[in-house]
Amino acid sequence: MTMIKFKNTIHRLSGGLLAAALVSGLAVGGQAFAEDESNLARGGRLYDKWYEVIDAEEPKQSHPAYPANAPYADKPDSNWRCKECHGWDYLGKDGAYSSGEHFSGIAGISGAENRDPAEIVALLKAPAHGYAGKMSEQDFEDLALFVSRGQIDMDQYIDRASKKPKGDAEQGSAYFNTICANCHGVDGKLPKEMIPLGALMSDPWEMMHKVLNGQPGEAMPALRALDRQVVADIFAHMATLPKR
Repeated sequence: MTMIKFKNTIHRLSGGLLAAALVSGLAVGGQAFAEDESNLARGGRLYDKWYEVIDAEEPKQSHPAYPANAPYADKPDSNWRCKECHGWDYLGKDGAYSSGEHFSGIAGISGAENRDPAEIVALLKAPAHGYAGKMSEQDFEDLALFVSRGQIDMDQYIDRASKKPKGDAEQGSAYFNTICANCHGVDGKLPKEMIPLGALMSDPWEMMHKVLNGQPGEAMPALRALDRQVVADIFAHMATLPKR
């Protein structure tokens, strides 16, 4: 089968959405691309809650670099999470965590974008970060890969002032009902023990991170293969869903 016929067949089967992801993967290296995206997404989940990903015990002592006067100083299960210091938007004190209950005054990781992952691993293992001995070498490599190559500029897809997604809600409804509704319901209220998706859109940066990288310890898939604008369209639709 020629590549053209392959593309046309996939488009007929899936309406184009799956094709966009598959053809993109083939264009840049097939299996190597898929494995790279898988490692990036796993690194994103480690950034979210590393001890959940590797099934380790929750930290019992506060992170040595977390400020003693910051809001989560007495919650080591939170202040050992990368996201708690550096933010879901990766900008730390200069982003969504510039004020409010998560403000720690710590810088983001955006300055480490495109940095040699080996250098990032060394920083993670250094005393200031204190992760030496807590994760495997593969864990460190995946987390460093995410920090170096997995970040996105969320300001392209989320309006910082209003928190509104920069997407098309009507188009997003088609994506949502095709990709998301099977698990979350057309109204975004499933699973029942979960906060409705409409309410979770109060923190669109967290949602963007989790949609792209998956949810630690849960069946939520990583959707990094989707075009980021598709995700923004889905979010625009999710913002219209019931919040309770």
